[in-house]
Amino acid sequence: MFDRLEDLVRRYEELMLELNDPSIANDQDRFRRLMKEQSDLAPIVETFQEYKKSKETVEDSLMILEEENDEEMRELAKEELNDAKARIEELEKQLKILLLPKDPNDDKNVIVEIRAGAGGDEAALFAAEIYRMYIHYIETKRWKVELIECEEIGIGGMKNVTFMVTGKGAYSVLKYESGVHRVQRVPETESGGRIHTSTITVAVIPEAEEVDVQIDDKDVRIDVMRASGNGGQCVNTTDSAVRLTHIPTGIVIYSQTEKSQLQNKAKAYALLRSKLYDIECQKAHDAEADARRSQIGTGDRSEKIRTYNFPQGRVTDHRIGLTLYKLDKIMNGDIQEIIDACIAADQAAKLSKLEETA
Repeated sequence: MFDRLEDLVRRYEELMLELNDPSIANDQDRFRRLMKEQSDLAPIVETFQEYKKSKETVEDSLMILEEENDEEMRELAKEELNDAKARIEELEKQLKILLLPKDPNDDKNVIVEIRAGAGGDEAALFAAEIYRMYIHYIETKRWKVELIECEEIGIGGMKNVTFMVTGKGAYSVLKYESGVHRVQRVPETESGGRIHTSTITVAVIPEAEEVDVQIDDKDVRIDVMRASGNGGQCVNTTDSAVRLTHIPTGIVIYSQTEKSQLQNKAKAYALLRSKLYDIECQKAHDAEADARRSQIGTGDRSEKIRTYNFPQGRVTDHRIGLTLYKLDKIMNGDIQEIIDACIAADQAAKLSKLEETA
């Protein structure tokens, strides 16, 4: 591990020299590439430098304990030694995590699809609430949201909604939301006061760029039509709605949220590219079944990942055994604690697998 860290430090120093070369300004593509590599390496290099300083502190403290007779100085040295040893242990763990293979999609923007499942109107109402939960969370991250497709029902629910999230590291955070979300509560339409269980599915797909997926025009049928629906924030009643049908896969994309046919077409193609890219990613994951099972919440989208129990004010994430009694806050977008726990569990599983194979 430490040989690799030294190599990364050398590479970081090379990058800094290259970035300080005035001629780099003439090649913006290369400049962006180098800046990206430098920013990826910076946390590793900084942590390693702190690790080395802590090692030096240990050596200095041991030397003082060997050579110093003054009791007060010896006590200070012992305190510094214990603090440095604890810090070294913590930094070693951080370095192992930083050196874990990175998901190549982590820095990508994402497309999120929410679909009502079992439970009829109640599932559609819950889908709308989960959509608002994500919007509130995304606002706290200062990310940008663009609506792509939405099918509303008259009572304020959503049969399905698709939106794009643009922001640094969006996929690395939101990927843990893929799966089946279950709600347990008494619906407003339930006169007997019985608790019903409904479900929705969430799919988080990394945005694919044109270089990731090439789409042959002859494989796509394009239909243009008037936007339809119940109105509201999701629909503009124009003649600019676009439906794409990808003939080889049967994937159908419908976009109607923009007033311009051109914009709707661009959005539909972006979603189609991402869906095709996601299919390839899923195939790769299936080919590495063991690696996929070692990850938290980035696998099978039919997996029940979370239950929202309204009578008890409880949210339980079944993948990591986490239960929180703050349902109101969570439904208002306060989901960072759950995401952090998923990331920590994912990293722990990957570290454990790495140690098994070492």
